[in-house]
Amino acid sequence: MHPSPPGRSVFDPELRAALAVVGGVFPPTITPDLIPFMRRAYASPPRDDLLAGRDVTVEDVEVPGWGAAIGASIVRPSAGAAGPGILLLHSGGMMFGDRFSGADHALRWVEQLGAVLVTVDYRLAPEHPDPVPFEDCYAALEWFASHAGRLGVRSDRLLVAGASAGGGLAAGVALAARDRGGPRLRGQLLDYPMLDDRGLTPSMHAFDGVGVWDRVSNETGWRALLGDRVGGPDVSAYAAPARAEDLRDLPPAFIDVGSAEIFRDEAVDYARRLWEAGVDAELHVWPGAFHACDVFAAHTSIARAMIRAREDWLRRLLAQ
Repeated sequence: MHPSPPGRSVFDPELRAALAVVGGVFPPTITPDLIPFMRRAYASPPRDDLLAGRDVTVEDVEVPGWGAAIGASIVRPSAGAAGPGILLLHSGGMMFGDRFSGADHALRWVEQLGAVLVTVDYRLAPEHPDPVPFEDCYAALEWFASHAGRLGVRSDRLLVAGASAGGGLAAGVALAARDRGGPRLRGQLLDYPMLDDRGLTPSMHAFDGVGVWDRVSNETGWRALLGDRVGGPDVSAYAAPARAEDLRDLPPAFIDVGSAEIFRDEAVDYARRLWEAGVDAELHVWPGAFHACDVFAAHTSIARAMIRAREDWLRRLLAQ
């Protein structure tokens, strides 16, 4: 028997106050009929607003996806020497979002770390079910690696990063790069990643109707991606990385997750299994944090700590 929902008392008080505002943009429970609304509500802000005051340049390109071209943007420092390259995969439950959704913090990496960011519009479910979103992302990695010299990126400093659905895609891309003999990744940054379609953990059943992205929302996303294969035996580890049996020889990982969100247990378990496989992993479980609070409540103390921890990990990783 699964525990009953704990209610809002589990949230950090500062974050709990922010939820009243968040709910108007991102309701706790997303059902299939809300996908069109979410595609409007979760669209990134106007490009000029997003980039205002930032010392970066942006080039829009098309890159090869899985059997079709997909849109992408290359974000570079306005000046500086060759640095790391980061493939950024956006959030949105596999069903919504675009290349700049939730990208505010990643733009800081361009300015502060000299990173070259490639962010892509992988195709979305349910119109484009598995394996299209994942294969689009992997094709974008191959393109990025093959163009590293032209983009001013050091080939030994290529990373993949993503949040939520994008975090799951990033983990899948890291697995495939190992398995397919693809680009050698320096690291994988997985923010509150969406890793497991089976929905079996205690945290998956503890936050129904509260916070951001509850169990029903998660089921909506996985069913859009996988259809009737959800929870069954025929799901690839590239789509649901928690299913991977072998995590050896993967790049170092940064994983963070809130203590008050459905992905808590699967993220912690993935970090544990990486350690067991001999992979370096840094794990943060943020107390009282709801899903994506760093995006929706970036002004709060915990969100600021989350942002700093990622940047610190990137600095340490890239200094090696």
